[in-house]
Amino acid sequence: MTLPVPDDYPLPVGVAEDADAALAARHRPVLMLDAAEPAPPLVLGYTLMRAAGPSPSSKFLIHPQSGGLVIEYAIWHDWDIQHLYDLEHVWVHIDASGAVCRVEGSMHGLRVAMDRGSGLPDMLGERPVVYVEPGKHAIWSCARAMTFMARANIMRMCGADAGQEGVHLGNRFAEHGAYEARALDHRLARLAMKRAAFTPTFSFSAGETEPVLVPWGELERWIGGRMRALIAALPAKVPHLAAIFLDCGDTLIDETTEEREAGDEIVQRAEEIPDAMDAVRALSVAGHRLALVADGPRGTFENLLKPRGIWALMETHAISGDVGALKPSPAMFAAAMAGMGLDDDARARIVMAGNNLARDIRGANEFGLISLFVGWSKKRSHEPAGAAEVPDFSITRLDQLVPMIEAIEVALEDREVDHD
Repeated sequence: MTLPVPDDYPLPVGVAEDADAALAARHRPVLMLDAAEPAPPLVLGYTLMRAAGPSPSSKFLIHPQSGGLVIEYAIWHDWDIQHLYDLEHVWVHIDASGAVCRVEGSMHGLRVAMDRGSGLPDMLGERPVVYVEPGKHAIWSCARAMTFMARANIMRMCGADAGQEGVHLGNRFAEHGAYEARALDHRLARLAMKRAAFTPTFSFSAGETEPVLVPWGELERWIGGRMRALIAALPAKVPHLAAIFLDCGDTLIDETTEEREAGDEIVQRAEEIPDAMDAVRALSVAGHRLALVADGPRGTFENLLKPRGIWALMETHAISGDVGALKPSPAMFAAAMAGMGLDDDARARIVMAGNNLARDIRGANEFGLISLFVGWSKKRSHEPAGAAEVPDFSITRLDQLVPMIEAIEVALEDREVDHD
């Protein structure tokens, strides 16, 4: 699966040919890519450095030979398999006679010599041939060394550990305000990368299309806008949950501990289910839109959820005492959707989590939501009375809620979705 890119933010076009551009083209690295690579390089930004000094695009100091120069190539990929944003480097050292005398590449924060034993990598004429690590894009001098030294780590990073970091913010562009990312943006970026997880083939070729070659200044000016366009495209490009509807009694709060004043149906106090409030907070931090969908009087839920800070994390509160209907009535779920501004197309991307098969699960199933049964309490039946009460997913503890939501979201059908 390829990773999403914006439809309307073109690659830079470069500048008119000059002596520096010709020299950069003559020595541009040949980038050997894995056959399964989901995020090939798009742009090479070059800088010719004839005097020692700091790199304009990396953290390193550059030291050309006397009378020679270093051509620094900043290699842009939209995606690393673990984060959105990737800028790698190759440095080609030219001696006073104009010959390539040394080549270096970036490798997970290091600068490493590209040396096949002769002091240089393989060469295609005057161009160094280097190998791009699958998914992560570190630069290697040969495929054999890569597979011998790092195969297991690469397989893990491209597989089980894909999408760990979301949108990359530890770079000069984000730090200087060229782009920013919300919790939702990080979550959608992680989703895209998890779905793009792949098994590297360790079979490499140069590919049919080489990255666009431009001066570094042009690439530098382009990256901030490219990142903003990439982030803005995520909601429409990455299928994701539109909302999570949560019941309260025996889903978040232990009903056996409820305390009421004599003659009053409103619950004044009750104990929370272990891990329940932490789970709701974690979902909110991850940028999920939350709603309360619960049967009972409003005062009960305000008393139980406001002091714990949970009420404010919920975007809307569909409460039977206000709606005038009890689950499984569609009026309850329709009220929650209306309160969040969601239309009917969002139903298949909403999870309803609750403890009551007859109310929460049946209601969600009949309304076209994703049903998640919370089987922590034994107070009510765990056996469906019919097909309409069979949940799509089930958990027995509330520390399972967040990983289950993550699994449900990753598994959503890959299709075009509306902007939230």
